[in-house]
Amino acid sequence: MEPAFRSTVCVMDASGRLGSSLVERLLQRGYTVHAAVQNHIAGDQVQQFSGISSPENEKRLKVFHLDPFDYQSIIEALKGCCGLFYSFEPAQDQPTFDEVIAEEEVRVAHNVLEACAQTDSIAKVVFTSSATAIFWREDHSSMEVDFDERHWSDISLCRKFKLWYALSKTAAEKAAWAMAMDRGMNMVTINAGLLLGPELSLTNPCLKGAAEMYEDGVFVTVDLNYLVDAHICAFENVSAYGRYLCFNHIINSSEDTFKLTQILTPSASLPSQQSYKEDTRIIPQRISNKKLNKLMVDFESGIQVEG
Repeated sequence: MEPAFRSTVCVMDASGRLGSSLVERLLQRGYTVHAAVQNHIAGDQVQQFSGISSPENEKRLKVFHLDPFDYQSIIEALKGCCGLFYSFEPAQDQPTFDEVIAEEEVRVAHNVLEACAQTDSIAKVVFTSSATAIFWREDHSSMEVDFDERHWSDISLCRKFKLWYALSKTAAEKAAWAMAMDRGMNMVTINAGLLLGPELSLTNPCLKGAAEMYEDGVFVTVDLNYLVDAHICAFENVSAYGRYLCFNHIINSSEDTFKLTQILTPSASLPSQQSYKEDTRIIPQRISNKKLNKLMVDFESGIQVEG
């Protein structure tokens, strides 16, 4: 799909870090955007999207207040859109990521894909999933090939070790694919690594099992700009299909762990970086993002202007 100037797309949920960044970037590229947010915003709705710098961009933004369990509110947000960028954001009053949230994410994914199937204008769905939906398996240590988009996490194993985040992402993505294939919808998924940034903390549910991910060579992270680019590229490129592992860094050395620890606990007293450098071991990488790298080789992330 060539960049579709003046076409309308929906970002759901647009209240999260990824969603709000997608809204801003899509507006910059010339799209009209339906920003579907779960929580009512006090004051001027548009102020949530800090990157909106021009009246023209503001005119092409429409904010919808969404109840993800209300099918009709999803339909309203999708009306007139040619595409959907979907990511799940748990309710802000949920203190922990647990099995209840996992069940909710599956229900919401089903609602959203059903609404897309009933919206004639929707031509493509970009569904945000996680790298944790790929590598949590009993046979991981005996596998002779690197993890890639062909692999799925084992839901039973995730439940056994209470890896609720991985279970949630795996089950929701499987539900979405079942619905997409049943209804003949054009969908791609972005299986993202741990999203880095100032908001990252030790309470992030994606960090459950971090030590095992590190030792297995699958502890991958992604920068926000790269993750946004991957979503837009997957939407605009007609050759995009299936799942895409999305990361641009791997945590596989002591120096990497030191830098991540600084982000997670900026006020904590840590051993000197030199002590980390004394451990020169490099964990072999066992996960591949070659498919996404090939898709994005010619992608231009800059602002598009109509010629």
